[in-house]
Amino acid sequence: RSQREHFLREQMRVIQGELGETDLFTQELTEVDELAAAKELPDAVRAKVNKEVARLKAMPPMSPEVGIIRTYIDWILSLPWLETSEDNLDVAHAAEGLDNDHYGLEKVKDRILEFIAVKKIASDKMRSPILCFVGPPGTGKTSIGRSIADALGREFVRISLGGVRDEAEIRGHRRTYIGAMPGRIIQAMKRAGTRNPLFMLDEIDKLGNDFRGDPSSALLEVLDPEQNYSFADHYLEVDYDLSKILFVTTANYLDTIPHALRDRMEIIEFSGYLEEEKLGICRQFLVKQQLEAHGLSELGIEFSNEAIQSIVRQYTQEAGVRNLEREVANVCRKIARAVAEERPFPTKITTEEVENRLGAPRFSSEMLQDEDQVGIATGAAWTAVGGAIMFVEVNLMPGKGNLILTGQLGNVMQESARAALTYTRSQSEALGIDSSRFEKTDIHIHLPEGAVPKDGPSAGVSLASALISAFTKRPIFRNVSMTGEITLRGRVLPVGGIREKALAARRVGITKFILPKKNERDLDDIPEQLRKDIEFVLVEKVNEVVAVAMHSTKPKIRKRPSRKRPPLTPPASAPPS
Repeated sequence: RSQREHFLREQMRVIQGELGETDLFTQELTEVDELAAAKELPDAVRAKVNKEVARLKAMPPMSPEVGIIRTYIDWILSLPWLETSEDNLDVAHAAEGLDNDHYGLEKVKDRILEFIAVKKIASDKMRSPILCFVGPPGTGKTSIGRSIADALGREFVRISLGGVRDEAEIRGHRRTYIGAMPGRIIQAMKRAGTRNPLFMLDEIDKLGNDFRGDPSSALLEVLDPEQNYSFADHYLEVDYDLSKILFVTTANYLDTIPHALRDRMEIIEFSGYLEEEKLGICRQFLVKQQLEAHGLSELGIEFSNEAIQSIVRQYTQEAGVRNLEREVANVCRKIARAVAEERPFPTKITTEEVENRLGAPRFSSEMLQDEDQVGIATGAAWTAVGGAIMFVEVNLMPGKGNLILTGQLGNVMQESARAALTYTRSQSEALGIDSSRFEKTDIHIHLPEGAVPKDGPSAGVSLASALISAFTKRPIFRNVSMTGEITLRGRVLPVGGIREKALAARRVGITKFILPKKNERDLDDIPEQLRKDIEFVLVEKVNEVVAVAMHSTKPKIRKRPSRKRPPLTPPASAPPS
């Protein structure tokens, strides 16, 4: 039957040729020839296309290979092999555009302006940098990528790598597989339409790996300037030049990015915003955007500075401004509903109006202890969403010297607690502690918010201070926060996230912040306003922490006045005994 069908189709093609008509397959072949002739291609790619077109012409129209080859040729011809967009190398124009779109982020802006300036002078001699923006969510990492593309006059493409576990997502599938396609890198280049876009790889720290391969290893070829001029996608079977692309990656954590991949990128850290910066961003950008998005821009509605400050302080608690934007949108939605229902609505949003529409405040800045207490130290932590304040509580009980740790402490923090206890025991004579007490006392260390896992070495000084305070009965000042790793000899070692921790300390009213001496270089990244509000104390030893953070003497115990009962006198009417 198949032979007869093939014979009849060939006979039909001959008859159509005699009548001056062409079948669909012949029309497709003509279209492919025209597209291939009109497309500018490198020599190697041209040879590959010609070979595939020749195979296509030699096949019968009903062959299953026809669709596969035609799809492949379409992919090859749709990619930008030689097409480039012209860069706008006007430094002043780029600086103005970046400032109009984003508040702050001076390090990022300076790096991009330096790239433009060097490219203007050196032309094509300079390789495009591969930048990695690392910081908490909501700090503008993704959005500034689009602004950089606009400033340069380049196309912008973005792919999210969160949860990608298959190497074929990057390199594509070989054509032998049914439904094979190029990888996401090549697919994005087709969308870009030029070979020199700004290419954003979002959430690069959330790449996974399993039995299907390691996508992070496949990305090495993409992000390595020594290799990416000849990127080999499994589907294309010809090398593709990625060297003209300006790659920008984003991440919340550096720790989860493989070292080999991190080594190929230039790290630029995004820190959390100061309260003043949040107010400026909200006033200049967020309020205007949300009023326009909700159709309220023509109604003369204004947010007072106090109202914005109230939203920042009492309804959000974050390093970035994402939740701040949501709360402003929440207020705008409620006003928009009042407008739609023809009810009265305020044109001046005050603190009272914010509370009426958002409800009772969700967060309070008064997070510190009510008074200086024994055995409670205020530490600082650094998380993916910025800095946070944490309390370390120590209670002593009669027992046999057991150490109890609660609060979901990780392995590193548990070891820090044991190191802090060992230091306290070894220095008991200098601290005025009876060494025999350790064998007769059970020690319970707890970090509140037990549902939140905690780990890292930076709580070492907080743990040691709380232990020393509990044994010596000397209260710790509630307005003092501290961070730093400790050794068994009492040395205080440097830790990370100083800026984020200082922001969190200032947010809750801390006025004195103790940090390791070797973190002095990190003070250069702390804004001047923050340094005015908080006194930073640099220490090298735990005994220096004790001198700064604790009262010099035990608190005086106030004796209650004795309440003596009057003597019992028998009632006057009582009979004599």
